[in-house]
Amino acid sequence: MRKIRTVLGDISPDQLGITLTHEHISLKFDKFYCYPPKKLEKFFNDGINEQIHLKNVGYIRQYPYASNYNLNFCDNATHKAVLDDIQEFKSFGGGAIVENTTYGIDRNLDFMLDISKTSGVHIIAGTGHYIEMTQKAETLKMSMEELVQLYMTDIEEGVKVEGSNDLVKCGFIGEVGSVYPITAFERRSIEATAEVQSMLKCGVSFHPGRDPKAPFDIMRIYLEAGGDPNKSVMSHLDRTLLNDEQLMEFSKIGCFCQMDLFGTEVSWYQLNPNADMPSDAQRVERLKMLVDEEKTERILMSHDIHTKHRLTSFGGHGYAHILNNVKPKMEIKGFTEEQIYQIMVKNPAKWLEF
Repeated sequence: MRKIRTVLGDISPDQLGITLTHEHISLKFDKFYCYPPKKLEKFFNDGINEQIHLKNVGYIRQYPYASNYNLNFCDNATHKAVLDDIQEFKSFGGGAIVENTTYGIDRNLDFMLDISKTSGVHIIAGTGHYIEMTQKAETLKMSMEELVQLYMTDIEEGVKVEGSNDLVKCGFIGEVGSVYPITAFERRSIEATAEVQSMLKCGVSFHPGRDPKAPFDIMRIYLEAGGDPNKSVMSHLDRTLLNDEQLMEFSKIGCFCQMDLFGTEVSWYQLNPNADMPSDAQRVERLKMLVDEEKTERILMSHDIHTKHRLTSFGGHGYAHILNNVKPKMEIKGFTEEQIYQIMVKNPAKWLEF
Protein backbone atom coordinates (compact mmCIF):
# COMPACT_ATOMS: atom_id res chain seq x y z
CA MET A 1 0.00 0.00 0.00
CA ARG A 2 1.54 3.31 -1.09
CA LYS A 3 1.88 6.00 1.58
CA ILE A 4 3.49 9.35 2.35
CA ARG A 5 4.70 9.90 5.90
CA THR A 6 3.80 13.32 7.34
CA VAL A 7 4.45 14.62 10.87
CA LEU A 8 0.79 13.89 11.71
CA GLY A 9 0.85 10.38 10.31
CA ASP A 10 0.71 8.51 7.02
CA ILE A 11 -1.51 9.67 4.16
CA SER A 12 -2.14 8.33 0.67
CA PRO A 13 -0.24 10.06 -2.17
CA ASP A 14 -3.44 11.48 -3.67
CA GLN A 15 -4.01 13.50 -0.45
CA LEU A 16 -0.76 15.48 -0.81
CA GLY A 17 -1.84 18.25 -3.21
CA ILE A 18 0.37 21.09 -4.46
CA THR A 19 3.71 20.58 -2.76
CA LEU A 20 6.79 22.72 -2.10
CA THR A 21 9.60 20.18 -2.04
CA HIS A 22 12.40 22.21 -0.43
CA GLU A 23 11.54 24.63 2.36
CA HIS A 24 12.47 25.43 5.95
CA ILE A 25 10.12 26.67 8.65
CA SER A 26 12.66 26.85 11.49
CA LEU A 27 16.44 26.44 11.49
CA LYS A 28 19.68 27.85 12.86
CA PHE A 29 21.82 29.37 10.10
CA ASP A 30 24.16 31.69 12.02
CA LYS A 31 27.33 29.86 10.89
CA PHE A 32 26.79 31.27 7.40
CA TYR A 33 27.17 34.90 8.44
CA CYS A 34 29.08 37.03 5.91
CA TYR A 35 30.35 40.55 6.58
CA PRO A 36 28.63 43.32 4.60
CA PRO A 37 30.66 45.63 2.35
CA LYS A 38 32.48 48.19 4.51
CA LYS A 39 30.60 51.14 3.05
CA LEU A 40 27.22 49.52 3.91
CA GLU A 41 27.99 48.53 7.51
CA LYS A 42 25.68 51.21 8.93
CA PHE A 43 22.69 49.30 7.55
CA PHE A 44 23.70 46.12 9.39
CA ASN A 45 23.90 47.21 13.02
CA ASP A 46 23.71 45.62 16.44
CA GLY A 47 23.74 42.00 15.33
CA ILE A 48 20.89 39.98 16.79
CA ASN A 49 19.11 43.14 18.04
CA GLU A 50 18.91 44.51 14.53
CA GLN A 51 15.46 44.76 12.95
CA ILE A 52 14.28 44.69 9.35
CA HIS A 53 12.57 47.92 8.30
CA LEU A 54 12.02 50.09 5.24
CA LYS A 55 15.40 51.83 5.56
CA ASN A 56 17.45 48.61 5.38
CA VAL A 57 15.32 45.89 3.76
CA GLY A 58 16.69 46.72 0.31
CA TYR A 59 20.24 46.19 1.54
CA ILE A 60 19.31 43.00 3.35
CA ARG A 61 17.79 41.61 0.15
CA GLN A 62 21.16 42.13 -1.55
CA TYR A 63 23.25 40.89 1.41
CA PRO A 64 20.92 38.57 3.38
CA TYR A 65 23.75 36.76 5.18
CA ALA A 66 25.24 40.01 6.53
CA SER A 67 22.39 40.40 9.03
CA ASN A 68 22.39 38.24 12.16
CA TYR A 69 18.78 39.18 12.77
CA ASN A 70 17.85 37.99 9.29
CA LEU A 71 19.74 34.71 9.82
CA ASN A 72 17.90 34.02 13.07
CA PHE A 73 15.17 31.83 11.61
CA CYS A 74 14.12 30.14 14.85
CA ASP A 75 12.86 32.95 17.08
CA ASN A 76 9.26 33.80 17.97
CA ALA A 77 9.03 36.56 15.36
CA THR A 78 10.04 34.11 12.64
CA HIS A 79 7.66 31.41 13.83
CA LYS A 80 4.70 33.82 13.83
CA ALA A 81 5.59 35.06 10.33
CA VAL A 82 6.04 31.47 9.07
CA LEU A 83 2.61 30.46 10.36
CA ASP A 84 0.99 33.48 8.69
CA ASP A 85 2.67 32.67 5.37
CA ILE A 86 1.84 28.96 5.47
CA GLN A 87 -1.80 29.77 6.16
CA GLU A 88 -1.69 32.05 3.09
CA PHE A 89 -0.09 29.22 1.09
CA LYS A 90 -3.02 27.01 2.12
CA SER A 91 -5.58 29.67 1.17
CA PHE A 92 -4.09 29.95 -2.34
CA GLY A 93 -4.34 26.20 -2.95
CA GLY A 94 -1.20 24.81 -1.30
CA GLY A 95 -1.29 21.32 0.14
CA ALA A 96 2.09 20.26 1.52
CA ILE A 97 5.57 21.46 2.46
CA VAL A 98 8.66 19.26 2.61
CA GLU A 99 10.79 20.56 5.50
CA ASN A 100 14.47 20.00 4.70
CA THR A 101 16.07 20.93 8.05
CA THR A 102 18.38 18.16 9.25
CA TYR A 103 20.96 17.45 11.96
CA GLY A 104 23.39 20.36 12.23
CA ILE A 105 20.93 23.21 11.65
CA ASP A 106 18.43 22.51 14.45
CA ARG A 107 15.37 20.69 13.12
CA ASN A 108 12.26 21.68 15.14
CA LEU A 109 9.76 18.82 15.03
CA ASP A 110 7.55 20.37 17.72
CA PHE A 111 7.00 23.46 15.56
CA MET A 112 6.32 21.28 12.51
CA LEU A 113 3.54 19.55 14.46
CA ASP A 114 2.03 22.87 15.54
CA ILE A 115 2.19 24.34 12.03
CA SER A 116 0.55 21.30 10.44
CA LYS A 117 -2.22 21.11 13.06
CA THR A 118 -2.95 24.85 12.87
CA SER A 119 -2.70 25.41 9.12
CA GLY A 120 -3.97 22.11 7.74
CA VAL A 121 -0.91 21.90 5.48
CA HIS A 122 0.83 18.52 5.36
CA ILE A 123 4.42 18.80 6.66
CA ILE A 124 6.98 16.13 5.77
CA ALA A 125 10.04 16.12 8.05
CA GLY A 126 13.51 15.04 6.98
CA THR A 127 16.32 13.16 8.66
CA GLY A 128 20.00 13.12 7.69
CA HIS A 129 22.96 15.45 8.18
CA TYR A 130 23.74 18.86 6.76
CA ILE A 131 27.29 19.86 5.75
CA GLU A 132 30.26 18.98 7.99
CA MET A 133 30.94 22.53 9.26
CA THR A 134 27.56 22.56 11.06
CA GLN A 135 28.12 19.29 12.96
CA LYS A 136 29.34 18.68 16.50
CA ALA A 137 32.70 16.93 17.00
CA GLU A 138 31.05 13.74 18.28
CA THR A 139 28.76 13.61 15.24
CA LEU A 140 31.74 13.61 12.88
CA LYS A 141 32.97 10.42 14.57
CA MET A 142 29.79 8.48 13.78
CA SER A 143 30.30 5.30 11.79
CA MET A 144 28.30 4.22 8.76
CA GLU A 145 26.39 1.76 10.93
CA GLU A 146 25.47 4.48 13.44
CA LEU A 147 24.30 6.83 10.69
CA VAL A 148 22.19 4.10 9.10
CA GLN A 149 20.60 3.20 12.44
CA LEU A 150 19.80 6.84 13.21
CA TYR A 151 18.08 7.44 9.85
CA MET A 152 16.19 4.15 10.10
CA THR A 153 14.95 4.99 13.60
CA ASP A 154 13.85 8.53 12.64
CA ILE A 155 11.76 7.16 9.77
CA GLU A 156 10.40 3.89 11.16
CA GLU A 157 10.06 4.56 14.90
CA GLY A 158 10.04 8.35 15.11
CA VAL A 159 11.70 11.04 17.22
CA LYS A 160 10.40 12.03 20.66
CA VAL A 161 9.20 15.63 20.70
CA GLU A 162 10.62 17.66 23.56
CA GLY A 163 8.16 18.21 26.40
CA SER A 164 5.65 15.57 25.30
CA ASN A 165 5.20 11.88 24.59
CA ASP A 166 4.62 12.50 20.89
CA LEU A 167 6.75 10.60 18.40
CA VAL A 168 7.21 12.25 15.01
CA LYS A 169 8.26 10.06 12.09
CA CYS A 170 10.37 11.50 9.29
CA GLY A 171 9.16 11.01 5.74
CA PHE A 172 12.40 11.25 3.76
CA ILE A 173 16.16 11.73 4.12
CA GLY A 174 17.24 15.27 3.43
CA GLU A 175 18.59 17.66 2.87
CA VAL A 176 21.80 15.64 2.94
CA GLY A 177 24.47 18.33 2.71
CA SER A 178 27.98 18.37 1.32
CA VAL A 179 30.55 20.90 0.21
CA TYR A 180 32.98 20.51 -2.67
CA PRO A 181 35.25 18.62 -2.51
CA ILE A 182 33.09 16.25 -0.44
CA THR A 183 34.53 15.52 3.02
CA ALA A 184 34.96 12.04 4.53
CA PHE A 185 32.01 12.53 6.91
CA GLU A 186 29.78 13.84 4.12
CA ARG A 187 30.66 10.81 1.99
CA ARG A 188 29.63 8.47 4.84
CA SER A 189 26.40 10.41 5.18
CA ILE A 190 25.65 10.00 1.46
CA GLU A 191 26.50 6.30 1.57
CA ALA A 192 24.34 5.78 4.68
CA THR A 193 21.51 7.60 2.92
CA ALA A 194 21.81 5.23 -0.04
CA GLU A 195 21.77 2.17 2.23
CA VAL A 196 18.65 3.28 4.09
CA GLN A 197 16.95 4.30 0.85
CA SER A 198 17.58 0.88 -0.66
CA MET A 199 16.00 -0.79 2.39
CA LEU A 200 13.01 1.50 2.98
CA LYS A 201 12.45 2.75 -0.61
CA CYS A 202 12.06 6.28 0.78
CA GLY A 203 12.79 9.57 -0.96
CA VAL A 204 16.09 11.42 -0.44
CA SER A 205 17.24 14.98 -1.17
CA PHE A 206 20.79 16.29 -1.60
CA HIS A 207 22.36 19.71 -1.07
CA PRO A 208 25.41 20.01 -3.38
CA GLY A 209 28.48 22.17 -2.93
CA ARG A 210 28.71 25.30 -5.08
CA ASP A 211 30.65 23.74 -7.93
CA PRO A 212 29.24 22.25 -11.16
CA LYS A 213 31.02 18.96 -10.43
CA ALA A 214 29.33 18.56 -7.04
CA PRO A 215 25.92 17.17 -8.17
CA PHE A 216 27.62 14.61 -10.40
CA ASP A 217 29.97 13.46 -7.59
CA ILE A 218 27.11 13.11 -5.11
CA MET A 219 25.08 10.98 -7.49
CA ARG A 220 28.10 8.80 -8.30
CA ILE A 221 28.66 8.05 -4.59
CA TYR A 222 24.94 7.51 -3.99
CA LEU A 223 24.47 5.17 -6.94
CA GLU A 224 27.61 3.17 -6.18
CA ALA A 225 26.28 2.67 -2.64
CA GLY A 226 23.02 1.22 -3.99
CA GLY A 227 20.67 4.22 -3.97
CA ASP A 228 17.76 4.45 -6.42
CA PRO A 229 18.09 7.48 -8.73
CA ASN A 230 14.31 7.64 -9.20
CA LYS A 231 13.84 8.38 -5.49
CA SER A 232 16.51 11.09 -5.26
CA VAL A 233 16.38 14.87 -5.63
CA MET A 234 19.29 17.16 -6.43
CA SER A 235 18.56 20.54 -4.88
CA HIS A 236 19.75 24.03 -5.82
CA LEU A 237 20.50 23.30 -9.48
CA ASP A 238 19.54 26.88 -10.29
CA ARG A 239 22.65 28.12 -8.43
CA THR A 240 24.92 25.18 -9.27
CA LEU A 241 24.49 24.10 -12.90
CA LEU A 242 24.34 27.48 -14.63
CA ASN A 243 25.20 26.06 -18.03
CA ASP A 244 22.34 24.55 -20.07
CA GLU A 245 24.53 21.74 -21.38
CA GLN A 246 25.55 20.77 -17.84
CA LEU A 247 21.90 20.71 -16.74
CA MET A 248 20.85 18.55 -19.67
CA GLU A 249 23.75 16.16 -19.06
CA PHE A 250 22.84 15.88 -15.38
CA SER A 251 19.17 15.25 -16.20
CA LYS A 252 20.18 11.97 -17.87
CA ILE A 253 21.15 10.45 -14.49
CA GLY A 254 17.52 9.87 -13.59
CA CYS A 255 17.07 11.82 -10.37
CA PHE A 256 14.66 14.72 -9.88
CA CYS A 257 16.11 18.08 -11.00
CA GLN A 258 15.01 20.74 -8.54
CA MET A 259 14.89 24.50 -9.08
CA ASP A 260 14.28 25.68 -5.54
CA LEU A 261 15.41 29.29 -5.22
CA PHE A 262 12.30 30.87 -6.74
CA GLY A 263 11.89 34.34 -5.29
CA THR A 264 15.64 34.97 -5.05
CA GLU A 265 15.94 37.84 -7.50
CA VAL A 266 19.43 39.25 -6.87
CA SER A 267 22.25 38.65 -9.33
CA TRP A 268 24.86 39.00 -6.55
CA TYR A 269 24.94 35.67 -4.71
CA GLN A 270 26.62 36.38 -1.40
CA LEU A 271 27.66 32.77 -0.70
CA ASN A 272 29.31 32.49 -4.13
CA PRO A 273 29.87 35.91 -5.73
CA ASN A 274 31.45 34.34 -8.82
CA ALA A 275 28.12 32.73 -9.75
CA ASP A 276 25.45 34.67 -11.65
CA MET A 277 22.25 33.95 -9.74
CA PRO A 278 19.42 33.54 -12.27
CA SER A 279 16.12 35.38 -12.10
CA ASP A 280 12.74 33.66 -11.79
CA ALA A 281 12.17 34.27 -15.51
CA GLN A 282 15.42 32.44 -16.31
CA ARG A 283 14.45 29.59 -13.98
CA VAL A 284 11.16 29.20 -15.85
CA GLU A 285 13.04 29.20 -19.18
CA ARG A 286 15.29 26.39 -17.95
CA LEU A 287 12.33 24.37 -16.74
CA LYS A 288 10.72 24.83 -20.17
CA MET A 289 13.92 23.51 -21.74
CA LEU A 290 13.63 20.36 -19.59
CA VAL A 291 9.96 20.00 -20.49
CA ASP A 292 10.73 20.35 -24.20
CA GLU A 293 13.29 17.56 -23.79
CA GLU A 294 10.57 15.35 -22.28
CA LYS A 295 11.89 15.64 -18.70
CA THR A 296 8.63 16.91 -17.18
CA GLU A 297 8.43 13.92 -14.85
CA ARG A 298 11.88 14.79 -13.43
CA ILE A 299 11.17 18.40 -12.32
CA LEU A 300 10.50 19.78 -8.83
CA MET A 301 10.10 23.42 -7.67
CA SER A 302 10.42 25.31 -4.39
CA HIS A 303 11.74 28.50 -2.70
CA ASP A 304 14.20 27.27 -0.01
CA ILE A 305 13.03 29.98 2.38
CA HIS A 306 15.47 30.11 5.30
CA THR A 307 15.90 33.80 6.20
CA LYS A 308 13.41 36.32 7.57
CA HIS A 309 13.54 38.73 4.63
CA ARG A 310 11.79 36.24 2.33
CA LEU A 311 8.70 36.05 4.56
CA THR A 312 5.89 38.51 3.81
CA SER A 313 5.93 39.94 7.35
CA PHE A 314 9.48 41.12 6.65
CA GLY A 315 8.89 42.40 3.12
CA GLY A 316 9.39 39.14 1.23
CA HIS A 317 7.44 36.91 -1.17
CA GLY A 318 6.34 34.10 1.17
CA TYR A 319 5.58 30.43 0.52
CA ALA A 320 2.79 31.22 -1.97
CA HIS A 321 5.13 32.99 -4.42
CA ILE A 322 5.30 30.10 -6.89
CA LEU A 323 1.50 29.78 -6.95
CA ASN A 324 0.80 33.50 -7.21
CA ASN A 325 3.66 34.79 -9.35
CA VAL A 326 5.56 31.96 -11.02
CA LYS A 327 2.72 29.72 -12.17
CA PRO A 328 1.15 32.55 -14.27
CA LYS A 329 4.55 33.08 -15.93
CA MET A 330 4.75 29.37 -16.70
CA GLU A 331 1.36 29.55 -18.38
CA ILE A 332 2.49 32.49 -20.51
CA LYS A 333 5.60 30.53 -21.51
CA GLY A 334 3.54 27.62 -22.82
CA PHE A 335 3.36 25.15 -19.92
CA THR A 336 0.10 23.23 -20.07
CA GLU A 337 -2.08 22.74 -16.99
CA GLU A 338 -1.27 19.04 -17.22
CA GLN A 339 2.48 19.77 -17.14
CA ILE A 340 2.14 22.16 -14.19
CA TYR A 341 0.04 19.59 -12.31
CA GLN A 342 2.68 16.95 -13.05
CA ILE A 343 5.45 19.18 -11.64
CA MET A 344 3.64 20.53 -8.59
CA VAL A 345 1.48 17.57 -7.54
CA LYS A 346 2.32 14.24 -9.19
CA ASN A 347 6.12 14.48 -9.11
CA PRO A 348 6.35 15.30 -5.37
CA ALA A 349 3.96 12.46 -4.56
CA LYS A 350 5.94 10.02 -6.69
CA TRP A 351 9.19 11.04 -5.01
CA LEU A 352 7.86 10.89 -1.43
CA GLU A 353 5.73 7.75 -1.55
CA PHE A 354 6.88 4.57 0.16
